[in-house]
Amino acid sequence: MGNRGMEDLIPLINKLQDAFSCIGQSCNLDLPQIAVVGGQSAGKSSVLENFVGRDFLPRGSGIVTRRPLVLQLVNNQAEYAEFLHCKGRKFVDFDEVRLEIEAETDRITGSNKGISAVPINLRVYSPNVLNLTLIDLPGMTKVAVGDQPIDIEHQIRDMLMQFITKESCLILAVTPANQDLANSDALKISKEVDPQGLRTIGVITKLDLMDEGTDARDILENKLLPLRRGYIGVVNRSQKDIDGRKDIKAALGAERKFFLSHPGYRHIADRMGTPHLQKTLNQQLTNHIRDTLPGLRSKLQSQLLSLEKEVEEYKNFKPDDPTRKTKALLQMVQQFGVDFEKRIEGSGDQVDTVELSGGARINRIFHERFPFELVKMEFDEKELRREISYAIKNIHGVRTGLFTPDLAFEAIVKKQIIKLKEPCLKCMDLVIQELINTVRQCTNKVPRCMEPVMPCHASPVHMGTSHQGAWSLGAMWSCLLVFSGCCAVRCVRDCLCFSSRVSGFP
Repeated sequence: MGNRGMEDLIPLINKLQDAFSCIGQSCNLDLPQIAVVGGQSAGKSSVLENFVGRDFLPRGSGIVTRRPLVLQLVNNQAEYAEFLHCKGRKFVDFDEVRLEIEAETDRITGSNKGISAVPINLRVYSPNVLNLTLIDLPGMTKVAVGDQPIDIEHQIRDMLMQFITKESCLILAVTPANQDLANSDALKISKEVDPQGLRTIGVITKLDLMDEGTDARDILENKLLPLRRGYIGVVNRSQKDIDGRKDIKAALGAERKFFLSHPGYRHIADRMGTPHLQKTLNQQLTNHIRDTLPGLRSKLQSQLLSLEKEVEEYKNFKPDDPTRKTKALLQMVQQFGVDFEKRIEGSGDQVDTVELSGGARINRIFHERFPFELVKMEFDEKELRREISYAIKNIHGVRTGLFTPDLAFEAIVKKQIIKLKEPCLKCMDLVIQELINTVRQCTNKVPRCMEPVMPCHASPVHMGTSHQGAWSLGAMWSCLLVFSGCCAVRCVRDCLCFSSRVSGFP
């Protein structure tokens, strides 16, 4: 692939991202991307604004980024911005870009600092940027503010996990230098999904705010908590600079001067700073796309063939075709059987942490309730010895035997097994009830949007009657319940028959 082809990789992925955002789904394709993670006030927004050279991101206290922002940077002579949800409108004033981000965020999440995983797609054209795509994620927090739900920390963590757990996602972990690196929220969560540090790029901010006499040299030289892709240090504008509307170009000049003049960073100044970070991310993302493209292409072709086959089936689609409705019913029954088996075998995709369910409850019946019923049975050892003695003597008659006869053993054992019949039946009744409850839970997962499943001519007519009736989904639930009950009863009957054959009872 030539240089021109390499340059087109990022715009190609941008087009795919826009297409998936428009249709509201990703077609199960994990596109190569860079996700920006970090704690609140770690300097994520300042880093992105330094890339663009403009102030365009919302600022304030608490959680400011409340929806993922897919930021697509495109090198272009003219400078303007476009939103995917505002097609055809070009934003030349970047203050309007900030207001639009705030308005679009409030449209989905409301004004109560809530969060949403629905992304905002923003494309910025500028001569100051390299082709690059980043996903700015909400900053991690510990405490709920205002009307936020009390589990806001877990909500944000779950949202971050949706992105960074994918192998196709590079992680830009932003950490302030005036914080202990061992306590970094960004590196901690990155370590969970990328323990070898193969996908993580470290960014150290606020190097100018470290205590006098200290520096982050060991971190930036990748000696402390090493990452495969290393660390890059940047110096952002202070809050005073932002409030004073300090020009970003001037801030980048001050950043360059800081690294060249600092004795701890002078020897690595050419590998520090915002311009080097942007160039590195452009190269890393391009190489990452190139490496993942063959697998992405193969998966896309496979899904294309599958979709074409499905479209071909719909060309001759007839809503009243009984074969399609029968197929839908069979698929529902098949899914029901799979769910039922998972609940009994304990291999379901969702684990209940509140109470026992399915096979676990049946297991408890056999291992706790049944032994308890056996312990409650009255047992008179003296009476048993007397019965054994009489049985042996009666079988021997006038003779005197040296060995215990088999008939005496069978007679005593049969009598004792009869006493086990009542607790066994009680145990079976409890198992049947648990099976029926499990069936009810499984039927709740079957989509009810398919009702009615079968047409009028697909039920009693096929059974040899002339009555025209329609099967509703409720009828199917009843059939499934009756079917499971019959299976359970038959299971109990078979068990009793087997025990009867073993014990010799009718």
